[in-house]
Amino acid sequence: MNASKVLPDPRTAPRDFLRYLYGVAVERALPLASMGPHLPKPPKGRTLVLGAGKAGGSMAQALEALWPADAPLSGLVVTRYDHIPPRPEGLAKRIEIVEAAHPVPDEAGLKAAERILALTQGLTADDLVLCLISGGGSALLTLPAEGLTLADKQRINKQLLESGAHIGEMNCVRKHLSRIKGGRLAAACGPAKVVTLTISDVPGDDPAVIASGPTVPDATTCADALAILDRYGIEVPAPVRAGLESGALETPKPDDAVFKGHEVHLIATPQQSLEAAAAAARAAGIEAHVLSDEMEGESREVGKVHGALARAVALRDAPFAKPCVILSGGETTVTIRPRQPGQAKGRGGRAGEFCLGLAGALAGQPKVWALAADTDGIDGVEDNAGAFVTPDTLKRAEAAGRKLADHLDRNDAYGYFDAIGDLCVTGPTHTNVNDFRALLVLSGLCPEDSR
Repeated sequence: MNASKVLPDPRTAPRDFLRYLYGVAVERALPLASMGPHLPKPPKGRTLVLGAGKAGGSMAQALEALWPADAPLSGLVVTRYDHIPPRPEGLAKRIEIVEAAHPVPDEAGLKAAERILALTQGLTADDLVLCLISGGGSALLTLPAEGLTLADKQRINKQLLESGAHIGEMNCVRKHLSRIKGGRLAAACGPAKVVTLTISDVPGDDPAVIASGPTVPDATTCADALAILDRYGIEVPAPVRAGLESGALETPKPDDAVFKGHEVHLIATPQQSLEAAAAAARAAGIEAHVLSDEMEGESREVGKVHGALARAVALRDAPFAKPCVILSGGETTVTIRPRQPGQAKGRGGRAGEFCLGLAGALAGQPKVWALAADTDGIDGVEDNAGAFVTPDTLKRAEAAGRKLADHLDRNDAYGYFDAIGDLCVTGPTHTNVNDFRALLVLSGLCPEDSR
């Protein structure tokens, strides 16, 4: 990720300062530093490692480094393409890591899920299953329910992503249309003990929502999933709809004996990363305020609210005194607007769309800088983590022939910020605690355009 280890001066280098805070947040969520205290002792039998998520590669390598060298360890983890970190020199490879597509699943993810489920065969009560779960696992660990094809899952997943449904809704549907998610992987591991180590990327840190909870009980129902599909007008094949209506596709529930003795440990959360960034800001003499790690809603609208708050601070020192940093996290959504005839397809993700809404609300407000970025380093399916907003974002964009309203209309945050050099590009970070947003409000003399 190549984040600077030197704390930049927020008054002379606000953009670098925001980038530094992002790096601190990401570093707090890396698994090597936080996994150790949550590891169980090696069992009498063998230890099988199974996992899925954007942090899967780094979690597997952290486990290889921390697990006793003389204790058997093997297994399979699936992560997103290009998300396997460089292997540290001298670290023995004991866990296989494979790659697949995200956010829309592909054949590689299907094959990985089939192999993971097959590895659970023959486990005994003396064995231990360590499950490494992180955000992105819902798409990476795809094993369609009976009556569904991979093409069906791809279509449904894409429609959910574009519908504006929040993550809890999407994952409720995913769990009920799967043979491995929603606690089914844990059920397949019996009678072995299952210990799940997870990095949260969801508001509320509910393990049942993270990666659609393959190893934990599911309190949602087939009726819930059917209502969500109907709410967003998403069709499923007739046999699958019948399975949802009858309850045949129901998931294991919290009172199911299959989960007895299992453990779940959160090793990194969005709140921890926001608090780490806040501490770094205070070390630079800038007060920091964490609004929430659970913010949801339309990205552009959340951006407008943040813009109104930053303007109030800049103009009236309320509700916070400047200088300060305003931090927030969570998982916003983007509803894709239908394209007009001849209109180019937009590019961008949640962070970029947030920045469009924020820039419009700030309207060139002096002394306010911002960065919104996804902590996995990828905003949607693009090559940037997010984007910066500066006091002269609108002015520079207009000079480049870019109109904010046009880019909002076609969900094209990438094109807007790329034209003015305001994309934040980090590459994959090998972790994922979801959205990171930081607004810096300065006072007194400061640069009006530190690039």
